[in-house]
Amino acid sequence: MKPYEPDSLPLSGLDYQRLFALVGEANAELARYDGLLQGIVNPAIMLSPLTNEEAVLSSRIEGTQATVDEVLEQEAGLVKEGEKYKDIQEIINYREALRSAHNYLEGRPITLVFVRELHKVLLNSVRGQDKTPGEFRKDQNWIGQAGCSIDQASFVPPNPLHLVDHLNEWQDYLAVNDIDLLLQTAIVHAQFELLHPFKDGNGRIGRILIPLFLYQKKKLSLPMFYLSSYLESHREEYYQALHGISLRGDWNGWIAFFLQAIVMQAKENSRKVRDIMGLYAEIKVRVQELTHSQYSIQIIDAIFNRPIFKTTDFIRETGIHKPTAMGLLRQLKTSGILSNLKEGKGRSAAVLCFPALINIAEGKRLL
Repeated sequence: MKPYEPDSLPLSGLDYQRLFALVGEANAELARYDGLLQGIVNPAIMLSPLTNEEAVLSSRIEGTQATVDEVLEQEAGLVKEGEKYKDIQEIINYREALRSAHNYLEGRPITLVFVRELHKVLLNSVRGQDKTPGEFRKDQNWIGQAGCSIDQASFVPPNPLHLVDHLNEWQDYLAVNDIDLLLQTAIVHAQFELLHPFKDGNGRIGRILIPLFLYQKKKLSLPMFYLSSYLESHREEYYQALHGISLRGDWNGWIAFFLQAIVMQAKENSRKVRDIMGLYAEIKVRVQELTHSQYSIQIIDAIFNRPIFKTTDFIRETGIHKPTAMGLLRQLKTSGILSNLKEGKGRSAAVLCFPALINIAEGKRLL
């Protein structure tokens, strides 16, 4: 099989008549979601469940098996072993890449240098760290069944000798404004995946770039629109739509799939944000009525930011004196807001969880 020759950007010959209705619907749903984002006072805390879910599901597309609560448990000291531990480390790196990217992009454009730095964070000290983190590939790679030859591959990315030219064209395309920004986002993501510029981590980097590109282009007020939930649940369609570009040049089919993903994910993300905001308002009242504490806001922010935590971490992060903090935590457990995951013993701190928020993070509706 010959290496794929990517189409030049911007594309020509798209069926705008077919895509017009989806473009309009996708823009409308994304605008509704962004309206919710703009109303959030402390988004880094309030939306941490969405960020955790994105890191888990984008990594799951690539084969990891860990869940959101397993990641949070490990961070609270309930360390997993073997492959599960490795899965969780990859997920934590993905989340770190998302967060560090937001800070970096304040006033800076997305460039190839930035993408390489993101890749270093993603592969830091995990499986794939031997695959030149932060460096574009210099060898021909291919995709197919494990152990298959290039002749048996389902897809062969572009020749490495031409890769830098293709990447420079992709970078130039990021800087222009195409006929519609969401249509352009679909093209940006697919072209990156088809170029397959790294030896490992291409899918995850490509999905991280979606909210970052929307944020850079001021389509989002925060880079917190995550598509991996839809892409993971429609994984076969996702791959087939990308494959359609390399096999038949079917950009229209891919863009239609991507725009539909934005429509559905924007609705689902909006529901989750409303659930989180509603829970925050409810818990704020309950904690104040229950404890009458001057530390109510510190308590609420701490359990929303880390819904599974060691009592020692809670004390450190809130700055509340230990006897007072332990008394407050007992009240929250008695009321059912918090639950015990692990009893404290000797010098080992107890591990507590905030089930209502974890249910939202795992995609369960509030009862």
